[in-house]
Amino acid sequence: MFAIKTAYLSEKGGRVRNEDACGYWVSGHLGCWVVSDGAGGHGSGDVASRIVVSTILQTFSQNAFVAAEYAAQLLHTANNAVINAKRSGITRDNMHATATLLVIDAEAARAIWCHAGDTRLYLIRDGRIVHRSRDHSLVQNLIDAGYGGEEIIRGHPQRSLLTSAVGSDDPIELAVGGENLSLLAGDVFLICTDGWWEYVDEPLMLELLARSGSPEDWLARMSAALNGTVNGENDNYTAMCIYVEAVESPTTVIRPAEAETAAGVLSLGDPA
Repeated sequence: MFAIKTAYLSEKGGRVRNEDACGYWVSGHLGCWVVSDGAGGHGSGDVASRIVVSTILQTFSQNAFVAAEYAAQLLHTANNAVINAKRSGITRDNMHATATLLVIDAEAARAIWCHAGDTRLYLIRDGRIVHRSRDHSLVQNLIDAGYGGEEIIRGHPQRSLLTSAVGSDDPIELAVGGENLSLLAGDVFLICTDGWWEYVDEPLMLELLARSGSPEDWLARMSAALNGTVNGENDNYTAMCIYVEAVESPTTVIRPAEAETAAGVLSLGDPA
């Protein structure tokens, strides 16, 4: 059995509103964590991202289990919810959002993740990044085709163009990972929007993690590094980290950060 510690941080950066959202739900040995980055032509990105987070967490809370097919189903459910919201007329723009979700069964030592867009999931084990989700973006496709290396991904002028997003008019492309993974004590997951990872590169993530004594400390250190780099016109930035720890007592259950809700949705971001 493992104990899970959760911390999160979401800021509007240099923008007028925060169109990111994140949240988690934990009960017993099962948990679900979601981060979403919204976009829309007239400022409805915050609506899209909140729909994504609330839909996934509500659906998981009603039927909580960990499987690859179910993780994909959760993202498809969120996709339908955003499309239906657009059709209802609550927004006049083509709102859509990225989404990355992680589900964990601590008793079975299982973790599955699923994403659409360029909100990333990192798995860090023994001080190394052993998994990083592949962005659904034009620049990632250019890299895959051999038109550049990873060094172009943070500075390319078209780095924000997505090839998959929740709620878009095009068919959604999903990626699922973790099917063959067994959780280990000491594993650390980081889920973050592009406004975060663009300014906090992987070597810095690992360096600051090694200096940190808690999830909150790690997020604070990364946020300070980010704010020391940006020019004040940066995008919203959001990150959620999940620490996996061993527990000696078999009766101990997962304990998220103090901001947990028993059946809940934690949605961060400034209202429109």
